Amino acid sequence: MYPYLNLGPVHLGTFGLLLWLAAVAATIMLHKNFVRKGVNADALSVVAFTVVAGIIGAKAWHELQNVAELRAAMAQVVAPGWGHPLDILVGFLHWFQAGFAWFGGLVAGIAVLMWQGWQARPEGTRGWAAAVSMLDLAAPAAALGYGVGRIGCLLSGDGDYGVNTKLPWGVHMAKDALVPPNPPNALVQPTPVYELLFGIVLAWLLWQLGRKYRPVGWLTGVYLVLSGLGRFLVEFVRINPKLYWGMSNAQVAALGSIVVGAFVMLVAASRKAIWSSVSPRSEEIPSQH
Repeated sequence: MYPYLNLGPVHLGTFGLLLWLAAVAATIMLHKNFVRKGVNADALSVVAFTVVAGIIGAKAWHELQNVAELRAAMAQVVAPGWGHPLDILVGFLHWFQAGFAWFGGLVAGIAVLMWQGWQARPEGTRGWAAAVSMLDLAAPAAALGYGVGRIGCLLSGDGDYGVNTKLPWGVHMAKDALVPPNPPNALVQPTPVYELLFGIVLAWLLWQLGRKYRPVGWLTGVYLVLSGLGRFLVEFVRINPKLYWGMSNAQVAALGSIVVGAFVMLVAASRKAIWSSVSPRSEEIPSQH
């Protein structure tokens, strides 16, 4: 794999490049969903705010799982002394480039999306219905963006790859991977590729389900259930330590996502609240009066 791309004097991290590509893919899909639903909102701004929040949330969740380790890392970052701010900045950026928790990013991203939905009032909704409607609209984009972003994890070798394997599609990690495999020349399962494929299928499914009227929140529930299921299953072949009842932190969080998603689907179906307005240009979703 290739944690860094060296283009002359330019030293680029592949994780950041793929994160940017994931944001582009998500923006395109969200824009297309806005167009087909007649939503007057800027997809680029929505994705930009959500990505920033997701990164911060994912990093915070990962680091707060071990506060003692976080304190040690911060002590190392500021070790050069405040008289050397550039060295501190470089150390901080190096610390920040690895160690992210999927669930923290999910929670932060949902919170920011709901806030933006509250402000944008998609489909003529208001209040909580507007906030949840934005989640429904963003669900396919979130699935696709997550899958694409996972390839950045694979290229950088940040520890999201799978266990050692003899399967023909096993991959070698680079010597300068952020988290080298053990032993260094071992073949490992390319679990981020599994997640990319799953993300593409999930995005397609959510897009198809969005062709018809759905109760507000129902698509969000479907996303939480299926994305949680996918993450739960892939953890069985990842190198994450199993801490709780033979499960990793991510698996426990994924079970929580499944339970919450199922609850959201039930509540949405029982309330049967649908969007109050749609685009007159859409042939798939007839106007409602």
